[in-house]
Order: sequence, then C-alpha cells, then structure tokens
Amino acid sequence: MPMNAETRAGLFAAMAAYGLWGFLPLYFQFLGDLPPLVILAHRIVWSVPTALILIIAAGKWGEFAGVFRAPRMLFTLLASSIAIAANWTIYIWAVTNHRVLEGSLGYYINPLIVFLFAAMFFGERFRPLQLLAVGIAAAGVVNQTLVVGQFPIVSLSLAFSFAVYGAIRKTTNVDSRIGFGLEALWLFLPALAYLVFFLPPGVAAFGSGEPGFIALLLLAGPLTATPLILFAMGARRLRMSTIGVLQFIAPTVQLFIGIAMGEAFTIGHAVTFGLIWTGVLIFTLAGRQPRIAVPTAD
Repeated sequence: MPMNAETRAGLFAAMAAYGLWGFLPLYFQFLGDLPPLVILAHRIVWSVPTALILIIAAGKWGEFAGVFRAPRMLFTLLASSIAIAANWTIYIWAVTNHRVLEGSLGYYINPLIVFLFAAMFFGERFRPLQLLAVGIAAAGVVNQTLVVGQFPIVSLSLAFSFAVYGAIRKTTNVDSRIGFGLEALWLFLPALAYLVFFLPPGVAAFGSGEPGFIALLLLAGPLTATPLILFAMGARRLRMSTIGVLQFIAPTVQLFIGIAMGEAFTIGHAVTFGLIWTGVLIFTLAGRQPRIAVPTAD
C-alpha cells in the first residue's frame, strides 16, 4: 500500500531523528579532551536559547508563560530535567571514555525497561512471549557480567534513566518544545555557574578558544533540540509499531561507530548483543500481534 505524503514526512523525520542520535558520539569525539561535565554544561546552556527561539517561532510563547502559573507541572518538569541530565551525563562520559558500545547496548535495552515500566506503573499487561523475551535479554546481561566479565552498569544506567524520563514525560501534558525549554531552564543556572565558577584547574570553558571549537560548542543546543523535534514530528504521523522498529537505528549506528573506533568486540560481546537483540525482536513482534478476546460470563 503506497504511503501518503503525511506518513512519508513522518518516516523521514523519525529516521532523521534516530540518525542524528546515532551519530552523536562523533560530535562528542570532536570535542576532544574536554571533560564530560563541561560538555554537559554547554549542552544545557545552549539548549535554552535554541528552545526559546523554537517556542517563539511556533507561536507558543503564551502557552510557555502559562506553565509558570502551574507549580505542579513545573516541578514535574524539574524531575524530568534531572532524569535527562543524568542520562546525558552518563552517555557523554561513556563516549568520551571510549565506551560507545556500552552506550549502544543501553539503548537496545531501553525498550524492554520501558515495557517493564508500562506494566508496573501504567497497568499494561505482558503476553507470555514478551515475558520470554525479557528473560532472553536478561540472559544477555548475565552473559555480559559472567563471560565478558563486566557488569553493564553504564548500559543499564542509560536504559533506566531514559525510561524514567519517558515515564515522567508521558504523564505531563505539555507541548514537546515547551517541555524541553522548561527542562533546560531548570538546569541552566547550575550549568552556567559550573562553567563560570567551578571548572577544574587548567580547564577553560571554551577549550582551546579557537573559533571552530567555539562553534562546535554552540552547536550543542541545536544538536540536542533538533532530533527531539524531528522525533515528535514522526511520532505524530507514524504508528507506534513503526516507531518501535525505527528506534533501533540509533544504537545500531552507535555500535558500528564504536567498532570503527577500535573498541573491543569479542565473541562474548557478540553473544550479549545477540541475546538482547533476540529478546527485543521477540518482544516487539509479540506486541504487534492482536490479543485474543477471552469470553467471560455475564
């Protein structure tokens, strides 16, 4: 069945979003030896003007200002800002410490953590095949711990922190641009204070100070906001099952980048990834099957 223009636009938007997320490790590598917290602070600081420009361009300034009169929403977005800041910190640390493969593994695990949260907090039920899938993925974690000899703390931390962020945002009825802008605002002052007053000895806020390097740092805001907006465009136009398949673009690109950068990928790693891929695939396919209605007595 041919795709209509709306669906095609959504597909391209979602693919672009996941592609940008997939290639993000290369951006962090271009920043050289700048400490992870400095990169994080720049990412937050330059996200604020980016978000405000997008809010104004979308004609959402009145809605944005109105959130400041809703304390409950403000503090909910504070919680989500802490979750996403934790996720960004762990990921930047992983990339700058040559652990891109662990980051990739975390985003493969993430859908399973999201589904667990859906069952625990939103009343969604598992099918037997989905429970089997979670067990297979868990075997991958055990293999990584016992065979590879490395408990995947980075991967699990990334998966859990992003799942927490998603769960909080799911319960927050706010435009994605406004939510992103307010999260960035919550984090703005601590990030700015860190860059101005609390940098480690010998570290400059703008690194080498060369114009090209400064331009790279200023790009942190747009590179953070753009995929989030493209993702929102895609999510509105595509079925969730399609989004579920597309979400594996980013960690797959990251996997190949990690290998290209010379990170170790042994048979043990291959078994870990294979088990988790199998679990995620079974879980995704099982979730697309229609449920069989069970007759009940009146």
